[in-house]
Amino acid sequence: MVESTGKNACVIGYPIKHSRSPRLHGFWLKQYDIAGRYVAESIAPEDLPAFMTSLKQGALDYCGGNATIPHKEAVLALADHADETARILGAANTYWVEDGMLHVSNTDTYGFLANLDDQAPGWDAPKTTGAKTAIVLGAGGASRAILYGLMMRGFKSIILANRTVERAQALAAHFSDIALTQSCNISPQSMAQAQTQVSHADLLVNTTSLGMVGQDELVFSLKDIPATAVVTDIVYTPLETSLLKEARANGNRTVDGLGMLLHQAVPGFEKWFGIRPEVTDQLRNHLLQDL
Repeated sequence: MVESTGKNACVIGYPIKHSRSPRLHGFWLKQYDIAGRYVAESIAPEDLPAFMTSLKQGALDYCGGNATIPHKEAVLALADHADETARILGAANTYWVEDGMLHVSNTDTYGFLANLDDQAPGWDAPKTTGAKTAIVLGAGGASRAILYGLMMRGFKSIILANRTVERAQALAAHFSDIALTQSCNISPQSMAQAQTQVSHADLLVNTTSLGMVGQDELVFSLKDIPATAVVTDIVYTPLETSLLKEARANGNRTVDGLGMLLHQAVPGFEKWFGIRPEVTDQLRNHLLQDL
């Protein structure tokens, strides 16, 4: 545990050595001259309830922190108060204590949208020729935040592609009520089916781990994608995946996944330390040195 300053936070996971959150938040703590610390805590799943109870009781030197795999769903279940996004996504990545109560949020949707706003301004601007279409590759946990964000930004057609179509169907069903309210059609498809629809895409998002260092390559051609489409990949190791290289060669605007990591950290830092930090080129370079 860290020495108490009244402003300490931590990321919890199991395992946790891979987390870059301490490097990220440490940069901001130094930049804003805040006398606090942000560290990583390895918490086994069976120890999580006791950890959160001690946190609420003030027995730990943390005011809050982040939760990563495998704790995002469990932290939500243990919360006294959850914001709307966490409830809708069924997972929380940010937590803090107020008046002895555990509050949680999910900032992944914010991080995804803020990254696109920063790197590809106007990506969600309405079309004059009809509703905008997004293709989302992958139906895992990460795609939940992205689907929700796209619906909130006015996309009326989302093709949700996954190697197992049944998983895409289940995720589409999870969002059926919101999709109805937003007049959005989520179409679960196989990767092969989505490939035939790429010429209609205004945005293409890879939410899978394919293309990441140590993983198989993503096999999805952008040969027919419109030049006006934006292509983004939540993978950031490597920073430019094969998908983004192909998109850039086609002349498409591309957005890498590092920005999502950086932007999703902003609301939590503000909650714990009282200052809303900025995502800058200096911060990106600081993280890139560790990739």
